[in-house]
Amino acid sequence: MSKVRKYSRETRERAVRLVWDTRREHSSEWAATESIAAKIGCTTETLRK
Repeated sequence: MSKVRKYSRETRERAVRLVWDTRREHSSEWAATESIAAKIGCTTETLRK
């Protein structure tokens, strides 16, 4: 069974803000999400949700 990680509200808000701030630097919003997820150490799907 996988471990569920809880992220603080501040961490979640920062991650979403980073995706929005960098989406124009990537070919798509998904590409921006992949990039930021890798940098903060979560999965792309977790950040997308």
